Amino acid sequence: MSRILIAECKQEISSFNPVIGTYDNFSIRRGSELLTYHQGRETELCGALQVFADSHVDVIPTYGAVAPSAGPLDQQDFERLAAELLDTVTPHLAEADGMYCCLHGAMGCTEELDPEGYLLQQIRRSAGPDFPIVISQDLHGILTHRMLEHSNGLAIYHTYPHVDLADTGRRAAYLLLQVLAGAQPVVARVRVPALVRGNELITASGVYGETIRYCQALEEQPDILAAGMMIGNPFTDVPELCSQAIVVADADPDLARNEALHLAAEFWEHRALMQPDLVSVEDAVAQAAQYSGPVLFTDAADAPSSGATGDSNVLLQALHASGYSGQVLAPLVDAPAAYMAHDAGLGARIHVVLGGSLDSRFAPLDLEVEVTQLGDGEYLCESWNTPQHAGPTAVLESDNLTIVCVSRSVPFIDRSVFIAHDIHPNNNDLIVIKSP
Repeated sequence: MSRILIAECKQEISSFNPVIGTYDNFSIRRGSELLTYHQGRETELCGALQVFADSHVDVIPTYGAVAPSAGPLDQQDFERLAAELLDTVTPHLAEADGMYCCLHGAMGCTEELDPEGYLLQQIRRSAGPDFPIVISQDLHGILTHRMLEHSNGLAIYHTYPHVDLADTGRRAAYLLLQVLAGAQPVVARVRVPALVRGNELITASGVYGETIRYCQALEEQPDILAAGMMIGNPFTDVPELCSQAIVVADADPDLARNEALHLAAEFWEHRALMQPDLVSVEDAVAQAAQYSGPVLFTDAADAPSSGATGDSNVLLQALHASGYSGQVLAPLVDAPAAYMAHDAGLGARIHVVLGGSLDSRFAPLDLEVEVTQLGDGEYLCESWNTPQHAGPTAVLESDNLTIVCVSRSVPFIDRSVFIAHDIHPNNNDLIVIKSP
């Protein structure tokens, strides 16, 4: 029976977030805690564990560190985290046949710009050149030369929005099992000098989805072990940031290279389509006033899921100043306002300054509000079935504005933060979405 180590280290950062991340942002799980936590969740490790169980593989859980997206991680805190991971993994290497390491790919520190590559390099140094290491990454990850050098292959998300985390874990597990059975993975990477955004990246409907479906068709071929088209996180400002085509073939470097070149060429051909149609805030507010149904304002540059602070009030300022009369629903990361609301109590009317509590580039918005709900910020993300820890929360209402304030950054990738407060977005005229 094969014995496989599992570990995870996941965070996505924005280099432009002025708030430095810390060790305390991470949820740490050791040993069997990894198995317990991921059971029944829509996560990579859950999918991988299902495959390993079906294949009668003996799993050795080691260490997991996962944090919400944020600013660059403090270097000393990363060194502490890395030491814990390596000290947990290293003693088990001699008894294991291979390792699956679940990564994001867009992690970053105040000094080390490729922390995931560093971790893989240190594991490889201890494990030796012949020890199989397979990783998984978000398609917004930035796969580096060092990551490639110290791993044997990888599985990459195939969906945006991301709904295939467990499937990615399953594909990574199958890849590792193939390597243990004798497959000889060779990885081809073709870098594309393009950063892309916008609705054409939605894989179910956009042109990017055509490239992804070609990747999926490749993975059905017997000599292709994995394929993906990574687009990086534009906010992770590191030297190897780019889009890149990745193909893993079985002992056939020419096949891997040719298919990666095909993917890259197709992606490059459509690059102009994969840019957002931006509208000025003033024009957006004017357009919104012409519609009666729900209107979505996408505040993608302030998406906590991409590492932003989540405390931009630019859209709220514009809507308030314009006299827009429709019912507005918006999330906001604002710990001072949330704590003030908790101190005042349910039903209180208070004066708050909203926004800019983390990023001083945003001038606070002065409002008189009513505290209509208070919460502890504990809820499940409906997309991934993972717990969210938003800290003390408050729903604040001022005329036509309903603002859900959280005190800790959480991904606003779906309706979860609203549903957790029994607010249904469709009952509003305009919803601010802080998601890319």
